[in-house]
Amino acid sequence: MAAGFLAHLAGDRVEVRSAGSVPADRVNPAAVEAMREIGIDIAGQRPKVLTAEAVRASDYVITMGCGDACPVFPGKEYLDWALEDPAGKGVESVRPIRDEIRGRVEALVAEIDSRAESEA
Repeated sequence: MAAGFLAHLAGDRVEVRSAGSVPADRVNPAAVEAMREIGIDIAGQRPKVLTAEAVRASDYVITMGCGDACPVFPGKEYLDWALEDPAGKGVESVRPIRDEIRGRVEALVAEIDSRAESEA
């Protein structure tokens, strides 16, 4: 959901990578439905394994509880978002998680835009 929001809200201003330390075999159907309700389609996404290369290529690394399983490199901006896991939950339970993620992504996009403006 975070990657879907980031791609939707930031457009081509950012390159979005999404991966997990122990990815599921498919995107949570309740998350797909919750995002579809607000006009963002993540149905075509596939979970991927987080690689050191993906972290190295990123400016921001958003983690959601992966702990020591996530590679750490100097010079990256790390944010750990403690969120309820939507796995196994129905769409009614996923909506508040979706909305919390949206707020965090909106704040992240504002920070990215602010840094870009100050560096220009």
